[in-house]
Amino acid sequence: MSKHILVVDDESNMRRGLKDNFEFEGYEVTEAIDGSDALNILQDLSPDLIILDVMMPKLSGFEVCKQLRKQGNNTPIILLTAKGEEIDKVLGLEMGADDYVQKPFSIRELIARVNAILRRSQSNNKIEESIDFGLLKVDFKKYTATRNGNEEKLSHKEFEILQYLHEHEGEIVDRHELLKNVWGYHEQPTTRTVDNFIVKLRQKIEKDPANPHHIITVHGAGYKLIL
Repeated sequence: MSKHILVVDDESNMRRGLKDNFEFEGYEVTEAIDGSDALNILQDLSPDLIILDVMMPKLSGFEVCKQLRKQGNNTPIILLTAKGEEIDKVLGLEMGADDYVQKPFSIRELIARVNAILRRSQSNNKIEESIDFGLLKVDFKKYTATRNGNEEKLSHKEFEILQYLHEHEGEIVDRHELLKNVWGYHEQPTTRTVDNFIVKLRQKIEKDPANPHHIITVHGAGYKLIL
């Protein structure tokens, strides 16, 4: 069964070019002309991945991403940005995006990024166990989490970080390793991105986030998960 991609961009030529290339690769593609259109479409559509332009009228890609994550929608998102400043990349990732590609870009690179994210998502869906991370109980198969019996909202990226740390439980995992294996970067934008995600995860996992017992900082080296 072919994977379904939602392409959101206010430039018709960009949408058409992406649609043609991804359909050639065997994907099913739906187009949205701006952020508001995308949110309306997503009320009835559940794509496997969203390609989302940042600079759009009505609603920016950042705002669309923020609203989707707030709603609990964990569909993988790749941001398309014409800006090269690091702060824009960091902002998008911290709002819950899974990756970003800067315009102008190679279509082959974008296709490779999409394929990599969907492979990771498919791999995650094969996991059948629920795992306790301190106060948080995580079901990686259903992509759900509960804390003290109540639903806890986690972003797609937070699930992936926890899964990677669990796969390397008791080992020191440095920030560059997380950026490479969870985000897929070989040239990292900044390790502060990882630190900010760890802070958020500690707030959900630890009894006392300021004195963590499960996601431990190994100074000068990285992080270690202790269950």
